[in-house]
Amino acid sequence: MNKLLDRFLHYVSFDTQSKPGVKHVPSTDGQWKLARALQDELAALGLADITLSDHGCLMATLPSNVSWPVPVVGFIAHMDTAPDFTGKNVNPQIVEQYRGGDIALGNGDEVLSPVMFPVLHKLIGHTLITTDGKTLLGADDKAGLAEIVTAIVRLKEQNIPHGTLRIAFTPDEEVGKGTQFFDIERFGAEWAYTLDGSDVGELEYENFNAASVTVKIVGNNVHPGTAKGVMVNALSLATRYHQMMPAAESPEATAGYEGFYHLNTLKGSVDKVEMHYIVRDFDRQRFEARKQFMITSAETLGKGLHPDCYIELTIEDSYYNMHEHVANHPHIIELARQAMVDCGVEPVIKPIRGGTDGAQLSWRGLPCPNLFTGSYNYHGKHEFASQDVMEKAVQVITRLAALTALRAKGAHAKPAPAAE
Repeated sequence: MNKLLDRFLHYVSFDTQSKPGVKHVPSTDGQWKLARALQDELAALGLADITLSDHGCLMATLPSNVSWPVPVVGFIAHMDTAPDFTGKNVNPQIVEQYRGGDIALGNGDEVLSPVMFPVLHKLIGHTLITTDGKTLLGADDKAGLAEIVTAIVRLKEQNIPHGTLRIAFTPDEEVGKGTQFFDIERFGAEWAYTLDGSDVGELEYENFNAASVTVKIVGNNVHPGTAKGVMVNALSLATRYHQMMPAAESPEATAGYEGFYHLNTLKGSVDKVEMHYIVRDFDRQRFEARKQFMITSAETLGKGLHPDCYIELTIEDSYYNMHEHVANHPHIIELARQAMVDCGVEPVIKPIRGGTDGAQLSWRGLPCPNLFTGSYNYHGKHEFASQDVMEKAVQVITRLAALTALRAKGAHAKPAPAAE
C-alpha cells in the first residue's frame, strides 16, 4: 500500500476551493473539514502540540530525537484550492507507467497532451495522477500536504536523527490570506520551507511583487437612437482602457523575470463595468511604476467625461518579493540544495512566477523558500501530479531534517584537547 498516494487521494476528495472577497478566514467550510481531518490524523500519528486556530491554521510538532541543540525548522503547505475552477467531486485517474502521448481525461472529451504540455515528455515511465476533465485536481497544494505528513511519518518510523520540526497547514493561500492570521511566534521555527512548487528540483526564493487592481467604470445609458452626445458606454471605455495596457506585457507574452498586467475578469453593461487585474513584477521599482501607469491611464481616459461618469481604481498589494529577506540567510538555501543533491535531485534555482505563503512569512520575519511538489498545470482541469516526483519531495524533506541535525551536531562538537 502506498501511503503517500493514499494520503494524496484522500486529501483531494475534500472540496476546499477558497473564495475571494470573503471577510472571514477560512473563506469556505470545506477548508475546515479538511483541517479537522488532518488534525485527527496528526493526533493518531502521535505528533505533539497540535493546534487548530480560530482562523483554520493547523500546527503540530515532531519533537527532536537527538541530544544536541538543533534549530527548529518548519514545513508549510496550504489546504485550499484555487477559485479559478471547481474542486467539487474530484475524480482522480491513475496512469501507471506513462508511455507518452495523449491521456484521455474521463470520457475522452478532454485530453492531457504533450503537444500542449511538453513537460509530459520528461515524465515517461512515471505514475501520473490526473483529473477526469471536469474539475481541478487539487495537487496545489494537497501534494504538499501529503508529502509533509508522509515525511514526518518516515522520520518517526525509521528513527532518522532530526531536531524539533514544526508543520503548518494554512487556509486561503489562493486568495492571498493564508498567513494573515499565522502566529509566527507560536510556530516557533527559525526558518521554514513551503512545499508549493512544481517540477522536480525547483528551489525558489524569489517571487513576484503582486497587487490586485479593480477598475470601476460608470457610464450613462440611453436609447441608442438618441445617444449622440449623451451616452457614455462603460463597455467601450473598458475596451479602450485595456488596449492601453501593453500587449507585450501580458502573462501569455512573458516569462522569467518579466512582469505583466493581467485582466482576470470583466463584468458589466453600458451603465457600469468592473474589471479585475492582477499586476506582477520582480523588481519593486518597476512594480510601483506599473501601478502608477494604470492610475495615469485611467486619468487620461477619464478626462472630459460627464461629472456623473467616472473611472475609479482600487489597488491592493498582495505580497512582495521574498528575495531580500531570504538571501540574508544563505545557509537555508544551501541546506535545501544539498538535501536535493543527496537525494539524487538536481537543484533548479529559479524565480516563482507567482507567490506562496512563504513570501508573506519572509516579510514578517520567518525566512521561507519554496520547494517542489511534483504537481503541474495548476488551477484547471489539466492539473496533474507525478507520484514519482512526489516521492522525491518526501525524500528531500526527510533529508533536510536529517542534514540540519547533522550540521548542528558538527557545529556543537567539542574541539579535541590540545596535545601536551
